[in-house]
Amino acid sequence: MNAIDYEIGSAGPEDDGEPDQRVLGDMEQIRPLPRISIHAFCETDAVSRVMDRMAEDRRMSKVSLRINGGGIAAAARMFSQIPTPNLIIVETTASPHNLLDELSPLAEVCDPATKVIVIGHHNDINLYRELIRNGISEYLVAPVSMADVLRTVSGIFVDPQAEPLGRSIAFIGAKGGVGSSTIAHNCAFMISHLFDSETVLADLDLPYGTANIDFDQDPAQGIAEAVFTPERLDEVFLDRLLNKCSDKLSLLAAPSLLDRAYDFSGDAFLPLLEILQRTAPVTVLDVPHVWTDWARSVLSSADEVVITAMPDLANLRNTKNLLDALKKLRPHDKAPHLILNQVGMVKRPEIAPADFCEPLEMEAAAIIPLNVQLFGDAANSGRMISEIDGKSPVAETFSQIAHLVTGRATIKKEKKGGLGKVLGMLGRK
Repeated sequence: MNAIDYEIGSAGPEDDGEPDQRVLGDMEQIRPLPRISIHAFCETDAVSRVMDRMAEDRRMSKVSLRINGGGIAAAARMFSQIPTPNLIIVETTASPHNLLDELSPLAEVCDPATKVIVIGHHNDINLYRELIRNGISEYLVAPVSMADVLRTVSGIFVDPQAEPLGRSIAFIGAKGGVGSSTIAHNCAFMISHLFDSETVLADLDLPYGTANIDFDQDPAQGIAEAVFTPERLDEVFLDRLLNKCSDKLSLLAAPSLLDRAYDFSGDAFLPLLEILQRTAPVTVLDVPHVWTDWARSVLSSADEVVITAMPDLANLRNTKNLLDALKKLRPHDKAPHLILNQVGMVKRPEIAPADFCEPLEMEAAAIIPLNVQLFGDAANSGRMISEIDGKSPVAETFSQIAHLVTGRATIKKEKKGGLGKVLGMLGRK
């Protein structure tokens, strides 16, 4: 947000440390930044806190950000001795009449390619125009939010003519065997068919992945070749590794072999995820139930995270731990979606959905009842639920989840069919 966006004399929204829904909505539109270096010079604690929060954001994962105390004079002194970075963000409390003079020493030591963002405390449209005319990339008026600064930096360094990045959706189970993979595969299938959108399903469980079985596929190559030979990875190589499941759905299958150890570094999957985002509008990531550096990295970089759990105590504990961990990894993103699966198993003691969600302080995005026959028929035939029975309440639920995770709609619990019907049936038990 710059000085031209609101009335002279007004102030932008202050970043209070807890992003509201409007801010979270704005953040979803901001694309990840490229590998650049940024030096920020802060005169006030408020702006320093904004920079601290920005450094934690997943969109800054490639950025080298250094936060310094002091304003324009401190920046000019530092860069008289060392080269300037790609971007300098400098806060100043100088008056409009003195600001250009104060910027002169900094201008003398800046490399021609260096961009400069000034955060000032005077909402003066004439000052804004004068600064832009003199080569300042942007002028923001304090108080500023993290979204304001991040959006401004993205506007400078992300090519607006570039192809938009695809949306990545990571599915993970709170416990092994809760059906996270089955839900991920059905959602990927639904997304590709409902929205006629190119979708890639990546099975990240290399030793035990089941996506190839669920889609009745036997590809010779898949995700292992992409991860173990990153030097070959590009769009052409990736296209050779993808296996077509339908006109709009492609599978990056796991080898599901135990012929080697599958140990990965924390950033092992990131080059693959970057190419996938440039290749397809939607990527569904089937993340195994592990807690490793690479799994944390994948979950922190995804646009949406979906946690699948069964209604018992161990799942409740694990879900709470996952939510807490992801809140630290993704402090400026929406909370993950929760799906309760295999609900209503006969003779199995379980926690009621409302009681499961209460300590988590969230509602379940979907509650899927146990249907052994339907899911068993789908698994044994290598087909999806909607192919087996497209009119079933479970198929309708997968349709609504697909809308939710792609940002096309929110689930309406008052709806009489589909999920609403399932919720009503569960409430009568």
